[in-house]
Amino acid sequence: MNKPLVLPVAVLALGALTLGAAAPAQADSAGAAIAAGIGGFALGAMAGAAVAAPPVYAAPRPVYVAPAPVVMPYRPYPHCWTEERPVFDEYGEVIGTHPRRVCH
Repeated sequence: MNKPLVLPVAVLALGALTLGAAAPAQADSAGAAIAAGIGGFALGAMAGAAVAAPPVYAAPRPVYVAPAPVVMPYRPYPHCWTEERPVFDEYGEVIGTHPRRVCH
C-alpha cells in the first residue's frame, strides 16, 4: 500500500470500530467490553505495522581479497645432475676425480 493511503484507512477503520462497538451497557455481561478491547488492540497493531517504515537492507562492506600466491609447479622427481668430485688418498691429497650424482 502507498504511504499516503495507509493513515486515512487506519483512521477510518478505528472510527468505524468505535462507532460500531457503541451499545448500551449491561451490568450482567463483560464479554462485549473484552471483545471490543481485544479488537481495538488488534486493529491498532495492524495500523501501527502498516504505518511503520519497512526495514532497510544494508549491503556488507567490500572486502579486499589478496591475489593467490604463486606456487612453483610440482615436480614428481628430484632435480639431479652429475658433478665431478675429488678423490683423496689416505694422506688427504687429491689423486683424481669421480663422477657423483647430486640431487636437490
